Amino acid sequence: MHIRFTKMQGAGNDFVVLDETRQRLHLSPAQYRWLADRHFGIGADQILSVRAAPTPDVDFEYVIHNADGGEVEHCGNGARCFVRFVRDQGLTTRQTVRVKVHSGIISLHERADGLVSVDMGTPIWDAPRIPFDPQQAQALPTDAQHPLERWRIQWPGHFADITVVSMGNPHALLWVDDVDSAPVLTWGPVIERHPAFPQRVNVGFAQRVSRQAIRLRVFERGAGETLACGTGACAAVVVGQALGWLDTDVMVHARGGTLEISWAGDDSPVRMTGPAATVFHGETELPDIA
Repeated sequence: MHIRFTKMQGAGNDFVVLDETRQRLHLSPAQYRWLADRHFGIGADQILSVRAAPTPDVDFEYVIHNADGGEVEHCGNGARCFVRFVRDQGLTTRQTVRVKVHSGIISLHERADGLVSVDMGTPIWDAPRIPFDPQQAQALPTDAQHPLERWRIQWPGHFADITVVSMGNPHALLWVDDVDSAPVLTWGPVIERHPAFPQRVNVGFAQRVSRQAIRLRVFERGAGETLACGTGACAAVVVGQALGWLDTDVMVHARGGTLEISWAGDDSPVRMTGPAATVFHGETELPDIA
């Protein structure tokens, strides 16, 4: 199959974007894995499929597949690249678009300065909706320093104290003294597949810099460590705010760039703002693999 694609990135989180507004490609999980492969395919953290609006109340639909070929619910950096793509390709002239994703409907806005702002929805703390299985973890006591529910998960020779939340996809967050020395590549894949997370989990390692700034590394479910994770940045900020450690507006410094996260608390939506850029356009012959 001969296909056209666009390579994009948001704060270093990179994507292959496919225009399926006129015709569905019906790719297999193996074909998504091939597109994401950095040695034999194009190379990306995720594949974004742009599709026509399924209902009159939205402008588009887009579907996200991780590098392992599995479909996922949400991707904040991908959402920013999505709105840049549909505007650059002439698929819409609107600065604000409503988009259906697996986890619901999100609103995206391209600002005059070129940055893209995304309404990421409200945080989900309810364990079954994350989803998170408390029977597979140990509840830790709350106190003045840790007023938020925390859990200890264990595996042979190790344990980690985490807070769990969903931003349309599941996140486990650990606070560390230094993200550079954090065990992201060793603990990340173990926690991702811990039995406490029936649909696996994104694992964030956050370091407080000030009340207005944090540093963050994320081991993403199905993709490994990425240079930035939009939903992970939102998860880290809402947890930090709920603990009373962070202000309403926070700069999240990832290895690939900086994201602005704003949250007024309670049932308010989280807003994420950051860059989105086209790297190149291309064409390729997609192998016929199931």
